[in-house]
Amino acid sequence: MLSLNEFWFIIVSFMFVGFIFLEGFDFGVGMSGKIVAKSDAERRVFINTIGPFWDANEVWLITAVGAMFAAFPNWYATLLSGFYLPFVILLLALIGRGVAFEFRGKAENPVWRSVWDWIIFFGSLIPPLVFGIVFSALVRGVPIDKNMQIHAGLTDIVNVYTVLGGITLTMLCLWHGLLFATLRTVDLLRTRCRKAAKRLLPINALLLVVFLAATFFTTDVFDAHGMILEYLFVLGILVYLLSGWFITIKRDGWAFFMSGMILILLTSSVFIGLFPRVMISTISDTYHLTIQNAASGPYSLQVMTYLGLGLLPFVLGYQIWSYYVFRKRVDHREHMEY
Repeated sequence: MLSLNEFWFIIVSFMFVGFIFLEGFDFGVGMSGKIVAKSDAERRVFINTIGPFWDANEVWLITAVGAMFAAFPNWYATLLSGFYLPFVILLLALIGRGVAFEFRGKAENPVWRSVWDWIIFFGSLIPPLVFGIVFSALVRGVPIDKNMQIHAGLTDIVNVYTVLGGITLTMLCLWHGLLFATLRTVDLLRTRCRKAAKRLLPINALLLVVFLAATFFTTDVFDAHGMILEYLFVLGILVYLLSGWFITIKRDGWAFFMSGMILILLTSSVFIGLFPRVMISTISDTYHLTIQNAASGPYSLQVMTYLGLGLLPFVLGYQIWSYYVFRKRVDHREHMEY
């Protein structure tokens, strides 16, 4: 039977995985507006495809961080203080992106629309890059002392391995977003998105292979949970091959599902590799943060469990309903604005 500490580690992990899956295609669509769209109307279409969803998708990040704060306060304090600068950059990018979504539609001057388009592009590119760097740094480990304080230099966070992880996640989000756009657009724009997603297949495959090889030789996660991660690796190969097949035969829904599965498997592997640790110390194994020494007291976890199980169905129900209501494709000829 699961302990409450294990249960809440799964919940926090689930929230982050859900955020990467849902907000991943938002980030991808935001980047695609500058890469695939060739006119102002087409860029407007890209924004409209995620218009009803992007802000609700970001709630998953807020919920994940909130659950971490309540269930694992030491994890929350160490992580957010130790990675203060990356998270500030992340928040500024998310804020700029959200403002740009609103202001672009109100800008009559083409110059200002171009400015907001670039803010949307970088506001969509920076977050997955930062998350990839942070997740990779968590897997690789950072210098944490006996007081749960991080004493990290720049190269402890930003190095070849973590930047590779950031680029890999960013490119996967771009691919995921292009496939989402094939479900929400029509005609030539839909075809262009499908072709761009197909061109990314060999690039992302190479990035994944190199990143996983670097993870094997740079970290200890395969030593801790090798068998499970090996199964996930084999499953990931199968899913990736299926995604390429579905793109080729123009089964866009299945292709999007497979790209989402790749993100789910990759993000899940981070938390599986960490468990039962939540942060790895490169100073000493005795300084690792675990689901035991980073957790709240048993009573707090018990109260949170009752509240979480009561509220989660409503949150999931609302999100499913919103996707159902706004399931129609976006056509630039309708000039819809959200």
